[in-house]
Amino acid sequence: MTRRHAIVIGGGASGALAAFHLLSRPDPLYTVTLIERWHEFGRGLAYRTTSPDHLLNVRAGNMSARPDDPDDFIRWLGTSVSPHAADPYSFVPRRIFGDYIASLIAPFAEASAPSGLTLLTGECVAISEGPDGVLVRLADGNSLHSDVLVLATGNDSRQAPFAYYANPWSPQIDDGLAKDAPLLILGAGLTMIDFVLSRVRAGHRGRIIALSCRGLMSHAHRQVAPLEIDERDVPFGASARVLLRLLRTRAEAHVAMGGDWRSVVDGIRPFTQRLWQQLPPASRRQFLEHGRAWWEIHRHRMAPAVEAMLGDVIASGQLTVIAGKVVDTATVRNGARVTYRPRGQSNHETIDVAAVVDCTGIVLDPGATANPALRSLFAQGLAQVDPLRIGLQADGDCALIGSSGAPSRRLFAVGPLTRPAFWEIIAIPDIRNQCAALAQRLTRDPP
Repeated sequence: MTRRHAIVIGGGASGALAAFHLLSRPDPLYTVTLIERWHEFGRGLAYRTTSPDHLLNVRAGNMSARPDDPDDFIRWLGTSVSPHAADPYSFVPRRIFGDYIASLIAPFAEASAPSGLTLLTGECVAISEGPDGVLVRLADGNSLHSDVLVLATGNDSRQAPFAYYANPWSPQIDDGLAKDAPLLILGAGLTMIDFVLSRVRAGHRGRIIALSCRGLMSHAHRQVAPLEIDERDVPFGASARVLLRLLRTRAEAHVAMGGDWRSVVDGIRPFTQRLWQQLPPASRRQFLEHGRAWWEIHRHRMAPAVEAMLGDVIASGQLTVIAGKVVDTATVRNGARVTYRPRGQSNHETIDVAAVVDCTGIVLDPGATANPALRSLFAQGLAQVDPLRIGLQADGDCALIGSSGAPSRRLFAVGPLTRPAFWEIIAIPDIRNQCAALAQRLTRDPP
């Protein structure tokens, strides 16, 4: 059997999982070239961190890369050199999970498996599709040909002016920044929490202000079981307002009976992608504008140990969370002057900070990306941004939908790029299922 070739753009967790599931099938149909700008594969931004304070936001028992083997990560923890106990309810450092993902793809790239996986460090700058395959051009001038291509580039980052750092993990944040310098963080979610704990561990003593539209922070996990919810009781096709009201009512009833609201949120999780897909378009927009923030602080939770560390920083007065919206920013001698409007007020307030750090996460417009590979797809009409501007148009099989309106037979995407089709597609349990399903589809129906 002549094996086909797949190129995966993006060597973080999403890309590594896509490659792993293509290669680990019985009698794999594809060889894979995994292209990543950085030298580490399987980590991406999320699992490249070295801070011991950056813990998984999902318990270890739910982090297997194999949908049909939910204990795989737990077994790996028990047999690896990791000092962390193989406890299904533990929240291990994200760097350790990066080791696990890297260990999954490593055997396919060994010399004994030369026809399996090629790890290529480089940047893709252009993608074109033809009747006989896909052509990828790299920044160094080389080109590669494949039968199919999978985009796995994750969340994009915005360009930033002086004294404004788009990437909270950029080494620039340490360049000349005094330990007592005041900082403003845009966003109050999990990225903000990780950044604050990193700065405090590094010895930062200055005041830190987190500014978000609603001033909401994620809740913490508790050791509770998901509530069993019958599919027949889920109102598929209802409006976002109806769904959120039903969820709140059910959670309140469960708490009144001595339960925990987390059980209800986790119980609805198996149905969230289907609920999103059957939401009327107007309800999707309504949910993004009014319900998303409330859903995410309950759905995407922090580890209990992180909750304790963050509580200490807040209690000390070093971290303050404010609800409001930035009105203007101006560069000043020692950093930035930020004018914002507190939520529910008409007056403006001004603060001077040494740096403004963007931790707003997934709200970026993919149409404004600086990624040359994505821009080349847009220019040719091979990909398009969805009407809500939260990702790329794709069908339920992850195939990109270009300006023709038809799904591609060769161009696919996984992970956060496919948010318009799946919504809940940023956590590993969702991405691993998506990658496994895509590998099955490409094997069953190759181009």
